[in-house]
Amino acid sequence: MTTFRELGVLPEICDALERAGITTPFAIQEMTLSVALMGTDLIGQARTGTGKTLAFGIPVLQRSVTTTDPAYADLPQGKPQALIVAPTRELALQVSNDLHLASADLGLRVLTVYGGVGYDTQLDTLAAGVDIVVGTPGRLIDLANRRALDLSHVHALVLDEADEMLDLGFLPDVERLLSMTPETRQTMLFSATMPAAIVALARTHMRHPMNIRAESSYENATVPATAQFIYLAHDLDKPEIIGRVLQADDAEKMIVFTRTKRQAQRIADDLAERGFAAAPLHGDMAQIAREKALAKFREDKLKVLVCTDVAARGIDVRGVSHVVNYTCPEDDKTYVHRIGRTGRAGATGTAITLVDWPDIARWKMINKTLDLPFPEPTETYSTSEHLFHDQGIPVGTRGRIVDAAPVERKPREDRAPSGDRDRAPRERNRSRSRTRSGAPVEGGAASTASGPASDAVGDKPAAEGASRNRNRRRRTRSGGSATAASGPASE
Repeated sequence: MTTFRELGVLPEICDALERAGITTPFAIQEMTLSVALMGTDLIGQARTGTGKTLAFGIPVLQRSVTTTDPAYADLPQGKPQALIVAPTRELALQVSNDLHLASADLGLRVLTVYGGVGYDTQLDTLAAGVDIVVGTPGRLIDLANRRALDLSHVHALVLDEADEMLDLGFLPDVERLLSMTPETRQTMLFSATMPAAIVALARTHMRHPMNIRAESSYENATVPATAQFIYLAHDLDKPEIIGRVLQADDAEKMIVFTRTKRQAQRIADDLAERGFAAAPLHGDMAQIAREKALAKFREDKLKVLVCTDVAARGIDVRGVSHVVNYTCPEDDKTYVHRIGRTGRAGATGTAITLVDWPDIARWKMINKTLDLPFPEPTETYSTSEHLFHDQGIPVGTRGRIVDAAPVERKPREDRAPSGDRDRAPRERNRSRSRTRSGAPVEGGAASTASGPASDAVGDKPAAEGASRNRNRRRRTRSGGSATAASGPASE
């Protein structure tokens, strides 16, 4: 079995990796390290979760000049030697952590820059000097426009998850960053999927790149160690299904993918109300809140992380036993990246996709593209026997581990305003007289109004058979008072 030392990796990096429990390289690392360490441009393609970060991270670290090297004096002091571009903040932080781990004995300065946080710390660190910069395209361009980030001395440029950058509309920003770097740089592109647009970008900005693919074909992009289940489920029953799967025999940590940010928040709140330690992760959250949620998930303080695709791109967390697609993914690439959050680094995992009835056609297209054996999703409910059998859920398990909180309803008297609670009941005189066409009805009190004065105020006289037209008041242009219609007008 090949080791990192046999591939020509520096002893300092090998020692740091061994302390972290990483002793043997994955296929993509074994295939790319020998080429990348020579400075050759390359395009690396492999399934998600197979160690692409170290495949480009080790060459970047090894080809950078450390501060203790005599050759460091010939370099521009404090200017970045390498640039790694990632599409999302979480992925940039993950790549940066892996580089810190591998370069613990080298003394290289690694800086992570991304949006959502203040500029002060990043500006101060750049002014003090850095060796490797990892960041998102938007913040990198902002710092370059401020003349705080100088990329004119970069010897290596890496685009991680390059296809996602195209999907998120980062192509103009990426091309601008490429124009800021020297033409003699080494360029490396890595992703689990490599569409034609990425290949065209590579041909434009790379010099005779070598295309390295760890698998024989794209159809094998899904991880074989991940068991896949496709269920046709009703939207109102999905939280109950997830709650029961969380109590399966092999359930550890779970990532739930949603289509919208609002849906992620709603599902996280629903699972928390059911008693599960759950938190959302989406773009509307502040960056500090996103980092705290991800840190708690890594530290096993959270059992469920409910994410959108953009926020969870490239997340690498150990111990994720289940990935649930709350809705059908948009396309086959999204499906591959989602289920790749489990079954990582040789571990096994379970991927569950809950398809709605309107999304059956979309799922069939994904199934056909990836050549999966699930053309017809099985209609499934939270009480279905095959759900308990497939997922290893104990019989009788409910979708919640705490009882629902009772709805507090205040007594009717408590709803009244505080100022009215002690008020004495009002005494009302409800004696009324019944009339019909102005005449009293038997048992009713007769009207006592009489004379012109009663007519002036509009009271109805008790005249026999008086019509309504005769009792109407008359308007005058001069603003005088109205008089009764019967008889001559009184002055």
